This record gives sequence, structure tokens and C-alpha cells, in this order.
Amino acid sequence: MIIKVVNPNTSQEMTALVERSAKAVAGSDTSVYAVSPAMGPASIESHYDEALSVPGLLTEIAAGEVSGVDGYVVACFGDPGIDAARELARGPVVGIAEAAMRTAAYLGRGFTVVTTLSRTRGRARDLAERYGMRGLCLGVHACEIPVLELGDSALSAVTSACARAVEEDGADAVVLGCAGMTDWAAPIAEAIGVPVVDGVQAAVLTVQALVEQGLRTGKRDEFAAPPPKRYTGLLRDFGH
Repeated sequence: MIIKVVNPNTSQEMTALVERSAKAVAGSDTSVYAVSPAMGPASIESHYDEALSVPGLLTEIAAGEVSGVDGYVVACFGDPGIDAARELARGPVVGIAEAAMRTAAYLGRGFTVVTTLSRTRGRARDLAERYGMRGLCLGVHACEIPVLELGDSALSAVTSACARAVEEDGADAVVLGCAGMTDWAAPIAEAIGVPVVDGVQAAVLTVQALVEQGLRTGKRDEFAAPPPKRYTGLLRDFGH
């Protein structure tokens, strides 16, 4: 089984971090690798960033189809381009926000999300609504640390933000709202005493389970391959 993890931003350092985390939970018969697109934003912290990350993401999905990838993880908590990626891919495509929220839903009566900047909280709430998690998502909190500043020195601040979120919301679990936090779930859980879910690992395991069961996105209607048409300008190579 081959799982391709696409970090939709262009930070190679973050992609390497995501790949290490993904490989740590993959099965012995599963090959996992992570990539960044050749074009796109350095980090995704706005609707504008998210929109402009999608062409690069779709280029990587299309390349994976040529090389025989079995399933994909989109490693950004905004789950950008998920629907379009599902049109292109034969195998399952899972975003880390959806995987993390669904995993957290098994762990108690409600979870809280701790993300990066406050301006991204609305997107997280939108996704909770889309995924049927509105009643279980008890709150969305920001640590106010930009994505590319989530180095080791930020762990203490993120841990404190998670502890406050659990206390304020009465949550049974925490969802980490950025792929850049992927290796912090265990230390934060140990520090605050509740389960902490990382979406990268949750998504890898979800894709692995779907592929093992022979399950993939239904292609009967909406998620069939996009109809052929001509694209122009900078998007001319995206036509079919």
C-alpha cells in the first residue's frame, strides 16, 4: 500500500516533520511519503492562502495517480481542495481536520480544537458543521502562534492553550488544529491529562484502514472525474 501525504504549503521543513509523524504510525506493509507542491503559499493562514494552495495540491494528487498511489492525506487543518482531490483520485482522500474530529468523537462527549491564529477559527467551525460535529465540537481556541513559528519553543505555549481550552469548554479531548503540531499530541496529553488527537496520524490510519477494506470514494455522480474542458492562462495545464 502506498499513501501519499500532501502538505499544501511549500515549507519543506514542515513536510519533513509531517512525513516523520506519518511514518511512525503506518503499518509495516504501508509505504508513506510526504510532499509539498512546487507552487503555493509558504503557510496557510487565510482563505486567500487556502484558495491558492489548491492548484499545487491537485497537481500532486494527479501525479500520485500516475505513480500508483493507493490513498492520500491532505495535511492542512483547513482541509483545502478535498472535494476536487476526491474527483481526481481513485483511492480515498482524507483531510486531517476531518480525521482528527472523527477520531476525537470516539473519546468522549465533546472535544475542543486548539489552532494557530484566531482568524482560522471560523474555518475550523465551518468544518465541524460540515462533518456533522457541531454538537461535539465544544470550542475552537487559538494560541496566536503563526504556523511557521511552531518550533520546540512554542510547545509550552500550545500546551497551556490546550489546558485552558479543556477547562473552559469542559472537553474530554483536544484536537490539534495544525499539521505543524503533529509531534506534540503525546507530550501535551501527558501534561494536561486528556486525550490529544493529531490529525496527521489520524488521517494516515484512516486512509490505511479504508484501503485495506477496499473502500474508495464513490464515483457515481458528484465525485466522478471532472468533465473535460479547456483552461486558460496560468491554469492552462489543468485542462483535461
